[in-house]
Amino acid sequence: MTFTDDTRAKRNVAVLVAAQAILGAQMPMIFVVGGLAGGMLAGNPCFATLPISMIVFGSMTTAPWLSPLMQRQGRRFGFFVGALGGAVGAAIAAYGLYIASFPLLLLGSYFTGIYMSAQGFYRFAATDTASDAFRPKAISYVMAGGLLSAIFGPQLNKIVSDGSALPFIGGDLPPIPFIGTYLTIIVINLLGMFLFLLLDLPNGKQNKAAASAAPAGRSRLELLRNPTILVAIICGMVSYSLMNLVMTSTPLAVVGCGLTSNNANDIVSAHVLAMFIPSFFTGHLIVRFGVTRIIVAGLVILGLAGVVALTGVTLERFFIALILLGVGWNFGFVGATTLLASAHAPNERGQTQGLNDMMVFGCVTLASLASGGLMNCSGGTAVDGWNAVNIAMIPFLLLAGGALLWLTLKDRRKARIAA
Repeated sequence: MTFTDDTRAKRNVAVLVAAQAILGAQMPMIFVVGGLAGGMLAGNPCFATLPISMIVFGSMTTAPWLSPLMQRQGRRFGFFVGALGGAVGAAIAAYGLYIASFPLLLLGSYFTGIYMSAQGFYRFAATDTASDAFRPKAISYVMAGGLLSAIFGPQLNKIVSDGSALPFIGGDLPPIPFIGTYLTIIVINLLGMFLFLLLDLPNGKQNKAAASAAPAGRSRLELLRNPTILVAIICGMVSYSLMNLVMTSTPLAVVGCGLTSNNANDIVSAHVLAMFIPSFFTGHLIVRFGVTRIIVAGLVILGLAGVVALTGVTLERFFIALILLGVGWNFGFVGATTLLASAHAPNERGQTQGLNDMMVFGCVTLASLASGGLMNCSGGTAVDGWNAVNIAMIPFLLLAGGALLWLTLKDRRKARIAA
């Protein structure tokens, strides 16, 4: 289906931007405290980042069933499922902190992954009613909604983290580190989910009617044989995985190098701002310069982030490295999403997007697991661990760069033959 009037699409983008801003605030909050809470309960520092790994693992295992569910029942239903998963996960994690249970913290983190998976489909929902010309801008604008969450989430975290500022925590109870974060996230999910009632997207019946009228889509293996889809997935995997690899270790590195947890909140806030501020113009840059050049720029900036991080562990270098990491992720991931959206038919949307997010978040899961091991178990000091995390970026940047070069040469060869 081709859309020429983008009035409907712009309304949906506005709703999704609001959802990204409000519901999305929970992700920077959890990424700040997840590793610190894990380190408090795990007993073994090598397992400190396991709660974050479980979030990403939950997202990976959710995407294969959530995307087809949205295809059958509509995006709105899937987004409600995601917000409910986020609320349940935060409740379980909060109870785990209350009774000092690391397994319950991990279980709650897994349910949070259901929300993370649903949030990942906001960018695809923005394209469902958009014209070809508006599609990259729609993706970019929805990603820009994370700008407010980047400001709101970490700063709110400073106030509510131990629960002492929350009126529903008993005054006679001693503050429990990080429990207030998870209790606040329950409220964010339960209130924020009502935004989805404002979406005007195809419902389940309309999706079924469109699917029955369309020819059968390609299998997952056939989709992966398409060079554009394959390279889009590789670039998405590398961009997101490397961002997660470094960001997961950042609070541990900041505190381990003698700075404070409030410094960690501010650095993560600056990082998330850098992730989403470029979204105001990334779509325009893709339209002007082409998607491949923007992805290449993202990979180069990710590499620069690693270089800066390796030059020292001062507060300023943490800020610069994490800002570059955010910008590089934005260019790489928005570019990869745009490339993917151009390479499949509408009736293949559920299959392709579910496959993409399963593979992307599978690699992100491995990256977050590796992050804790590299940070805490690859050297004698926090500096050694931080250096190991950033050096680990090199081979994956080379993989994505090589894949893009292969696709570019293949397209040029095809164009010469056609001429």
